[in-house]
Amino acid sequence: MLNKIILIGRLVRDPELRYTGSGTPVCNFTLAVERNYTNRDGDRDVDFIPVVTWQKLAETCAQHLGKGRLVAVDGRLQIRKSEKENRTYINPEVVAQDVRFLDWPKDGNSQNQRGRSGASSNQQFGPDSPPDSAEDMLDDDFDVPF
Repeated sequence: MLNKIILIGRLVRDPELRYTGSGTPVCNFTLAVERNYTNRDGDRDVDFIPVVTWQKLAETCAQHLGKGRLVAVDGRLQIRKSEKENRTYINPEVVAQDVRFLDWPKDGNSQNQRGRSGASSNQQFGPDSPPDSAEDMLDDDFDVPF
């Protein structure tokens, strides 16, 4: 059996870092992911997908990601069920095993961010710039819907 999801999208808001009772870091964020087709109006529909990261990856995401950043998430689908007032709620989320940063911060602080990011973005793309192939895959007309 296989449970694998790969997503590329933009963060809807800044990630939220918290710690479990035992001190394990957990970070939550939501990705806006465009669908591959256009609707009747010629626009692409967008799905908002909740993502959760754990441990060192959670701390790295919380420290280096922010609203509007483009990322690739590799992980698995998890369905959480909860019951409240005789109703069952189904809450799907992606548990990320790897998060790749596909762009640099747009604020003037990008050199500082690259210097601090260490294993998260520098080692994946090289020390100077993101790969041309990632830039070629981007659709410049994509707007984050918020």
